[in-house]
Amino acid sequence: MFGKGQQEDLLRELTRLRGRVAELEADKAKGLRLDGVTGLLSARAFRGRLSEEVDRARRYQRLLSLAIVSIDDFGTLELRHGFKAGDELLGAVARRLGATTRSHDQIGRIGQAEFGILLPDTEAESAIPSLERLLVELEVIGEGAIRAAGASMGVAALERGMSAEGLLSNARLACSLAQESGGGRAVLASPSNAPAEDSQTPQRDAIEALAVALLERDRYTGEHSEAVIEMSGAVARNLGLNMPEVARVKSAALLHDIGKVAIPDEILHKPGPLTDDEWKLMKEHPVIGERILRVLPGLGNVARIVRHEHERWDGDGYPDGLAGDEIPLGSRIIIAADTYHAITSDRPYRAARSHSEAIEELTRCAGTQFDPNVTQALIGFLYGQRQAGALS
Repeated sequence: MFGKGQQEDLLRELTRLRGRVAELEADKAKGLRLDGVTGLLSARAFRGRLSEEVDRARRYQRLLSLAIVSIDDFGTLELRHGFKAGDELLGAVARRLGATTRSHDQIGRIGQAEFGILLPDTEAESAIPSLERLLVELEVIGEGAIRAAGASMGVAALERGMSAEGLLSNARLACSLAQESGGGRAVLASPSNAPAEDSQTPQRDAIEALAVALLERDRYTGEHSEAVIEMSGAVARNLGLNMPEVARVKSAALLHDIGKVAIPDEILHKPGPLTDDEWKLMKEHPVIGERILRVLPGLGNVARIVRHEHERWDGDGYPDGLAGDEIPLGSRIIIAADTYHAITSDRPYRAARSHSEAIEELTRCAGTQFDPNVTQALIGFLYGQRQAGALS
């Protein structure tokens, strides 16, 4: 049996130990939040703040920009001067970024020699001059064994319907373009600075040949595919897909109806509703399209997207009844873009409906027929096109 004094001593010791555990847990959490070399937000913590700021900007209709700063030729500098000098350089860059940005900006180390700067309530283009001055300052940081280091920067603005991943992808692409053009400069992300796809490969030639065949078979289907390509590519980029993935989605969008070459004309061009047997045959076109594309080397991923472009988010689509994330993302993108263009186009059995009616249909079916995130990104792209006067 403990005496009163012993009980008090035990309680004090227990209180002390609890406090120490809390301190250790706080230190561990801080270590997860902060990068050990620079003291900035870690990559994981920065991605979390990025998602939070994107949500905030959407909720309150606020501007948000993201800058990616990458030290040019960092690997060469590190090999020449050593790992310690490389870490000293990273620390010096981190301090300079902290000293030259606003108190409410968020900075993190998100790659080996890559930093992210979140710029809330900031228009991307107007931020370029001050960010370019920052690059000049980084050229001579005057600390450690490495006395100077060039850097490149990519700046992107959050667009309507864009995800956090899409914003990060756009900024990184712009930064890569800055480095590819010689480094030491800032590039503003825009659709026009996306890298051109290689059109000389045999695979691309085969895709173009199939597209021509589709156009000759059914002019509406061919022209319809062209419109779906633009929308699908933009949505894919806004959802954060990299350039090879975007290229695959665009190829699938171009050829998503290729299976219709096997559908008889009397069904393909029928002015009225299809019978049950005709509809059953029409629903075979995604599978036929997949079989056509599977025989071409390198188009397996495109074939898979084409097969599933009529699946529904709720699992009630065809040919395999896939649901949710089981459906390839490219397929989910194409079905939403395909539906919008089909609604707003004249068909043999009905006149075109308006843009607002198509948007209402997309919104109504988000979560049942369409992936909600894809729907949001597509509507955001269409909104931007109308603001720019590209859509009537």
